[in-house]
Amino acid sequence: MKRLLLTTLLAAALLTPAQAEEHDVVIYGGTCAAVIAAVQAKKMGKTAIIVSPDKHLGGLSSGGLGFTDTGNKAVIGGLSRDFYHRIWLHYDKAESWKQQKKSEYGNKGQGTPAMDGAERTMWIFEPSAAEKVFEDYVKEFNIPVKRDEWLDREKGVKKEGGRITSITTLSGKTYSGKMFIDATYEGDLMAAAKVDYHVGREANSAYGEKWNGVQVGILHHRHHFGAVKKPISAYVVPGDPKSGVLPRVSAEPVGEYGAGDKRVQAYCFRMCLTDHEENRIPFPKPEKYDAKQYELLLRVFDAGWRETFGKFDPIPNHKTDTNNHGPFSTDNIGFNYDYPDASYERRKEIIEEHKTYQQGWLWFIANDPRVPKDVQDEMKKWGLPKDEYTDNGNWSPQLYIREARRMIGNYVMTELELTKQRPTPESVGMGSYTIDSHNVQRYITPEGYVQNEGDIGVSTKGPYEIAYGSLVPKKGQADNLFVPVCVSSTHIAFGSIRMEPVFMILAQSAATAAVMAIDSNIPVQDVPYEKLKERLLKDGQVLHYSGPTSSKGKDAGKLEGVVIDDQRARTTGEWEESGAAKVFVENGYQHDGNDKSKTVTAVFEAIIPKPGKYEVRFAYPPNNNRASAVPVEIEHSGGVEKVTVDQRKTPSVDGLFVSLGTFEFAAGKPSTVTISNKGTQGFVVIDAVQWVPVEK
Repeated sequence: MKRLLLTTLLAAALLTPAQAEEHDVVIYGGTCAAVIAAVQAKKMGKTAIIVSPDKHLGGLSSGGLGFTDTGNKAVIGGLSRDFYHRIWLHYDKAESWKQQKKSEYGNKGQGTPAMDGAERTMWIFEPSAAEKVFEDYVKEFNIPVKRDEWLDREKGVKKEGGRITSITTLSGKTYSGKMFIDATYEGDLMAAAKVDYHVGREANSAYGEKWNGVQVGILHHRHHFGAVKKPISAYVVPGDPKSGVLPRVSAEPVGEYGAGDKRVQAYCFRMCLTDHEENRIPFPKPEKYDAKQYELLLRVFDAGWRETFGKFDPIPNHKTDTNNHGPFSTDNIGFNYDYPDASYERRKEIIEEHKTYQQGWLWFIANDPRVPKDVQDEMKKWGLPKDEYTDNGNWSPQLYIREARRMIGNYVMTELELTKQRPTPESVGMGSYTIDSHNVQRYITPEGYVQNEGDIGVSTKGPYEIAYGSLVPKKGQADNLFVPVCVSSTHIAFGSIRMEPVFMILAQSAATAAVMAIDSNIPVQDVPYEKLKERLLKDGQVLHYSGPTSSKGKDAGKLEGVVIDDQRARTTGEWEESGAAKVFVENGYQHDGNDKSKTVTAVFEAIIPKPGKYEVRFAYPPNNNRASAVPVEIEHSGGVEKVTVDQRKTPSVDGLFVSLGTFEFAAGKPSTVTISNKGTQGFVVIDAVQWVPVEK
């Protein structure tokens, strides 16, 4: 018996790595993209293995981001849509609604209803529900998964010529394959294979972009200190630089507008919280809690900020997907710059620092007596859910790595492709979410005040195509590697591409191309696009789109009279684009960011086709935070009429337009309507202007 055992052990030791573990497609990573890539490879008749540094499958999709950033769901096809169909099947069962009834949940989603009964998809879900779907995939398709296996980044990637032959993990296990897919958020396999990549923001001049480099002076969204009612000093003793700088504020120079740097947008945990008493655990006080880290938050509260709970987005069973919201929130700005290239040990320290900061943020608001009572009382209603992340202290194991490395591949996606200023070659999938970067740094202004920089929200004006070349390295660097997560793109283009549904779309396309490259024994860069396109379309991928850019937008061409949309207006200053309202004209609207330090204007100009009287109408989405006296000037044949518009009130014409009056106009001559934010309080919004002929 001993002799047989020794013989067996000796034989095992003599096996080559290829004999021990060989697969057609080796996928490194445990994200949603990893699972989808493996499923597609198996569906096409190949063997596939997932080698995952994570113990849990799904990455951020099962790690807290349950309030899906869908964008335009019409371009989410294939296995990505199948995932959301399986989520729908889960919540179609009565037993899945444990803490609330399905009828009580409502149907709020991000850009689309949470539940779509007609299409049998659901876009909002609990972390545990998502993880179950991913685990069901690997069981259904008999996909082997090696968990807690970390790539040896120093010497674990073996190559022959331009091809990867095997990868080895720190445990000593080796996996060889014909094709490899890096499905990590960090791009570790790509980097270890010596493929070109970039970390940080490129200068605007590098690719002819506007929104990429340092964005000092640009204030989008509500995640900056300009949204607070008064300036906030950056110093321990307000106004005294000698007293030292407050924690969580950098004294480093902010950089020049448009310049590149090595900084990356802030990370955070997408927190799953609950206010359901039977399922709630009070927030834990982190071991290294330091109340001084939140001094800046106190000053934000003292300045009147009360939007702490603005992104406690509801998911089923009285839980939330809680994201960053405001100038000082869950985003840990400036504490992640070295993460992309850091060692595993250093990354663990960064992740732990983020966890301490974020759990401390919760504890501070719920318990520190200096926090305003109304905010504190509300926070005390919340806690961690007992039935989520039960093996990790009820806290997500997945930090939101919003960006890390980005490959410099065969084709680099930029904001020019996303905004359709330049055509995209060889589409293998589509994105549609707003170009979105979270803040990159928190700095001190020349006046000594605190400000955030890097938060950008720019409309893509509808879905856009993603190039096949962005999934593959330059030829000769790694001719059998696909990178569907750390895709070849600039910082600002990745700000939109980086959505979980898109990662699944690109993973399916990458796996499809991988199988074709195996069958034809060719480099991934040489996969014939027409054949790839044919298979992708057959499998339900959406590669092109010509429908409405937003289901909420009204077609200006179908409205009465002459309509000029905000995108055709001549503007001065920085207007911010949005599409959050329930209805608007065309693809969205713009607002002034409620920043009254700068005057912005918009001039809507139309050529009147026939002389006569026209009713002039102004479209805007109303809200209580709008300006109540927006100055508007109408130029007509008799001169200039000045009126004010209360944008807090719902427009009287179809809930979309308000009448500015009826005026006489000459044919063939321009008529202008000018809107300004001068002297206003609250957001000023512009959507469209309409000239409707009045019958005599």
